[in-house]
Amino acid sequence: MKPAYIRPLFHPFSTMINPDILDGLEKRFKDITVEMSDPSVATDPKKMAVLGREHTSLKTIVDRIQEYRSQAAEIQDLRGMLRTESDPDLVEMAEMELEELESGFPKKEEDLRLMLIPKDPEDTKDCIIEIRAGTGGDEAALFAGDLYRLYNKVAEIKGWKVDLMNTSLGTKGGFKEIVFSVSGADAFGTMKYESGVHRVQRVPETESSGRIHTSAATVAVLPEAEDVDVEVHQNDLKIDVYRSSGPGGQSVNTTDSAVRITHLPTGLVVTCQDEKSQLKNKDKAMRVLRSRLYDLELAKIEAERSEARKSQVSTGERSAKIRTYNWPQGRVTDHRLEGDEKNHALEKVMNGDLDEIVRALRTSENADRLANL
Repeated sequence: MKPAYIRPLFHPFSTMINPDILDGLEKRFKDITVEMSDPSVATDPKKMAVLGREHTSLKTIVDRIQEYRSQAAEIQDLRGMLRTESDPDLVEMAEMELEELESGFPKKEEDLRLMLIPKDPEDTKDCIIEIRAGTGGDEAALFAGDLYRLYNKVAEIKGWKVDLMNTSLGTKGGFKEIVFSVSGADAFGTMKYESGVHRVQRVPETESSGRIHTSAATVAVLPEAEDVDVEVHQNDLKIDVYRSSGPGGQSVNTTDSAVRITHLPTGLVVTCQDEKSQLKNKDKAMRVLRSRLYDLELAKIEAERSEARKSQVSTGERSAKIRTYNWPQGRVTDHRLEGDEKNHALEKVMNGDLDEIVRALRTSENADRLANL
């Protein structure tokens, strides 16, 4: 609930934000700044990467805290002045300035509270997206292709880079499976809400009777792991090379450029064949493997968090369906939302505009965290 700044001017100043939280964040920012200047830390790439990400994130918040506190102090000074000042002209000027500051203060306070909501450190990472055709045969593969084009349009709007990693084509178009990376600001923090089962209702191109079919595709969004996030031992890997099949250029079926990597301790298998170079395929396969291993570790941590926290992010437990794309009605329904936020125009969404959906899901995810500030 926002504070009510009502007249008279001498109404006691109060704040919803616990000052201990602000003090703690400012102290942590100073401590990190000092720690990063330590020569022993500067020579440790892993530690510097972790501290650097936290330092960058905290700087924006600390700058906003200082603006907030400066305005709060200015309001207090003006109120003190009005209690002691007798010059009518100065009183009038102070009242006008105070009214302006007070009217904008609740918004500044609310914006700061939103910034104080604890964020998942993975949100700032790039991501790897895996789309697989589900129930529905050829139509499911075509829908998987539609989702890939949708995410490409999202990336184009956001200025992100998309890098294709592995594909398995459908018999009549689309993809049985497609894996690609997305690099850019807040890529995982935005795309993580796409994890889950996507359902489509429409008349397939292969349907002659005009009957509406229901098909599905699954989407998995993984934060892309960096070398400092997960350590993979070469002794734990079995690497096979074989000849590529499908699109890929002149080297297809002529050289052993495709790569299959098996992680022996977990049994995870990753393949990549889209590059002509065996080395490039191996590099991309390792990126996917690291991200899958990292996701396994995150899942263990996620299992230990509160049920309310887990329900906001797709973890597989709510995998029935997260979204339905209804072609005949021109509507996209996100089943995690309620009321007016639930339904969206199909054409708008398929053209890459996910902002309203993401904003609503973030608001829902942040509700409990916000209540604790």
